[in-house]
Amino acid sequence: MGDQLTIQEWTGLPVAVAGLGVSGISAARVLRDLGAEVTVVDGGDGPALRARAAELTGITVRLGDGDTLPEGTRLVVTSPGWPPSSPLFAAADRAGVPVWGDVELAWQLRKPLPATGEPAPWLAVTGTNGKTTTVQMLASILTAAGRRTAAVGNVGVSVLDAVLAGFEGEGEPYDVLAVELSSYQLHWAPSLRPHSAAVLNLAPDHLDWHGSMAAYAADKGRIFQGNQVACVYNLADPATEELVREADVEEGCRAIGFGLDAPGPSQFGVVDGLLVDRAFVPDRQKNAAEIGAVSDVNPPAPHNIANALAAAALARAYGVDTKAVRDGLRAFAPDAHRIARVAEVAGVTWIDDSKATNTHAAAASLAAYQPIVWIAGGLAKGADFDDLVRGAAGRLRGAVLIGADRALIREALARHAPDVPVIEPAEGETGAVAMAETVRAAASLARPGDTVLLAPACASMDMFTNYGERGDLFAAAVRELTK
Repeated sequence: MGDQLTIQEWTGLPVAVAGLGVSGISAARVLRDLGAEVTVVDGGDGPALRARAAELTGITVRLGDGDTLPEGTRLVVTSPGWPPSSPLFAAADRAGVPVWGDVELAWQLRKPLPATGEPAPWLAVTGTNGKTTTVQMLASILTAAGRRTAAVGNVGVSVLDAVLAGFEGEGEPYDVLAVELSSYQLHWAPSLRPHSAAVLNLAPDHLDWHGSMAAYAADKGRIFQGNQVACVYNLADPATEELVREADVEEGCRAIGFGLDAPGPSQFGVVDGLLVDRAFVPDRQKNAAEIGAVSDVNPPAPHNIANALAAAALARAYGVDTKAVRDGLRAFAPDAHRIARVAEVAGVTWIDDSKATNTHAAAASLAAYQPIVWIAGGLAKGADFDDLVRGAAGRLRGAVLIGADRALIREALARHAPDVPVIEPAEGETGAVAMAETVRAAASLARPGDTVLLAPACASMDMFTNYGERGDLFAAAVRELTK
């Protein structure tokens, strides 16, 4: 069935949707409206799930059993979080039933735009870190160029809602989509073929889901399959270039590198504080185009400049002019908890990067400042901290360690930065009380000219509801210092 299943065949088609979360509910409703016979399966049960199920009129919901394939199913549509090892997918494989994610479903349901007769092109972004920021920068650039667009996929607007927007009911369809894709989503998107795509970086993450680093990288690399114009890779991360080499792309599709040094031909880079395109210009062997300045990037931390260059490369691949790139970057405002400046108190700058929930993200954040009092710790998710601490040791004034797995970071500091003073607030406290004590400890270590950086390199759920609450409580505790 696979790619041959078209929208004309949905009426009466038995489809199982895995998961009663946000993406599962969205997929189930879209499929129901297309005329499919939809059964949602979820291994959980309880009042909250039953309340959600009650709202899904015209859809069968089966709670407490997420492993058994409903009889007669001809397609499974899964939520991103369900791992490939799930018994439901093994049953589908035995029955010869394809499994799609919400992104694959959206790709299959695209409709031609009235103006072009072709579906809206996708400019897609993946990577271990930086996806959301890059996609939002890209959407800002496309908007500055006068295109109707949205940041969709793993951020912002649902990708299913985006591909159907404007074709039914009010509004206009999107001209082009800036699509953030996780490794989960790419795993279940076999026929995805973006206009152009970028892999920002690769570092170990979600290995419990994928099974190995090789499998994780392979799923990230799916984003390059069938690209038409550009495969954008990180010059500082050879693994991303290797994914380009392995991809089967359309004739004429080019490999475009980005990095923080002066660019060579077919690259984006930085020259004397300017962002430079040496890829989409006449005679790229000799010429380059200014597309903005480092000062146009908010905030101008090194990894964020790299994000801006990747976004610019995708926009230029789509045909956006240099002025729109500059204007879009200037108009962009980052989400909360991403290297956000909270305050300056007694000559010390306080930075909230609570979104740095793994070692790769924390390393990028630590590389942006010096000297640093580092607030770190939480749930390590199996991470190793030796490389992170070894790389940052020369920048550290001190460290304040929190959370369930703080000992792993303490031991790495003892090995690689033994002279860095470490404070560990008493265990047992959570939420606002714990963060207030943490901030006071950091203030005791910091000197004028230092940066106190919340870049935990860990998940937050041992002490806080999520990384957002962790960042909010950090900012509130810092504001108390100003009083």
